[in-house]
Amino acid sequence: MTSNNLKLKYLLISIAIVITFATFYYTQNLVKELQKSEREIVELYAKSLEFIANSNPAGNEDFTFIFENIIKRINFPLILTDANDNASIYQLGSSVKNVEIDSTLSQEKLQIFLNNKVKELSNIHPPITVSYKDSSDSIRILNKIYYGNSDVVQKLQYYPFLQIIFALLFLTISYLSFSYLKKNEQSNIWVGMAKEIAHQLGTPISSLMGWTELLKMKYKKPEEVLYVSNEMESDLTRLNKITNRFSKIGSKPILKEKNIGSAIYNVIKYFKKRLPQTGKDVELIFNETKDIVTKLNSELFEWVIENLIKNAIDAIGSNKGKIIISLSETDDKIIIEVSDNGKGISSKHKKDIFKPGYSTKNRGWGLGLSLSKRIIEDYHKGKLILKSSVQNEGTVFKITLPKHIS
Repeated sequence: MTSNNLKLKYLLISIAIVITFATFYYTQNLVKELQKSEREIVELYAKSLEFIANSNPAGNEDFTFIFENIIKRINFPLILTDANDNASIYQLGSSVKNVEIDSTLSQEKLQIFLNNKVKELSNIHPPITVSYKDSSDSIRILNKIYYGNSDVVQKLQYYPFLQIIFALLFLTISYLSFSYLKKNEQSNIWVGMAKEIAHQLGTPISSLMGWTELLKMKYKKPEEVLYVSNEMESDLTRLNKITNRFSKIGSKPILKEKNIGSAIYNVIKYFKKRLPQTGKDVELIFNETKDIVTKLNSELFEWVIENLIKNAIDAIGSNKGKIIISLSETDDKIIIEVSDNGKGISSKHKKDIFKPGYSTKNRGWGLGLSLSKRIIEDYHKGKLILKSSVQNEGTVFKITLPKHIS
């Protein structure tokens, strides 16, 4: 999996965890606030009853007035009992609120039901007592108020757990998705690596085969044999260079002060001698302003230029083509542009060309551009982008390198 995908994976997981805990914390605080508000209403109800009891100890007939005018809009269950926790089955309208009661119950069963309900509510909240002063000024308990949670509070209490379940489901789906992407990407990398190796080895091997045939024809001409043998040595050196390149993938390369123009020229010089073997009429042009020295790993950097030139040659097809490489600099950057007049890249493919294993043809662009991007951006701290591409007009790739790499 690429570093960008890993970053996205951890970012999504972090966001899910943060949102879950933030929601849990906020919901729990909201539940506490609602419970506090509901208890304050019950306490107000209790104080009203105490006021009536202390003003008129026999004034239980005023309970209905208090019940109807103070807490009639309360949407949580509430039961008013006597001092011994017994609910009155004869004052259901005034002493019982928001409790579903089966109208078919007998008085005995109704009393049992209410007493059980009182025990149930006592497990939710401690009761609030209603007290009064008797004739000897002693404090005595007149009533107890038992109450439960409103529907809103009950739902909010379960909501964080649902949030956690959804978060776990989200994380599971994310994990499975990224695992699939990782597996798919690894498969693409293997496919791309195989294609890229074939792509890299193709040119020198084809060239060697050509030199071998030429050697057979020129074996009686020592000077031409020497020329051919030198070129064969060049191709063998290139094969060795390709081996070294692949061995450097995955390890940090050593950067040395190099003339970047010379590195580009070495690649162009190699291709110019072998372009006729491709059967294409392609002109390679290098616009170099002056010598520019920076820290490079020559073997890997030349690989990038080769990949871009090969892609340009493939894009040109059978038409007469022109590949222009320009080198320039600013105060802090070095800019290399590789342009061609080939078939260009369609808009729908532009976003995919740097993906490992992506290719629109049987060879090339499977891993070449992906590796090139890594070489420039990870190893040389620069940028490789598709600057522009117009179908049937051409494509421009742009490399930007810093002048000073620490």
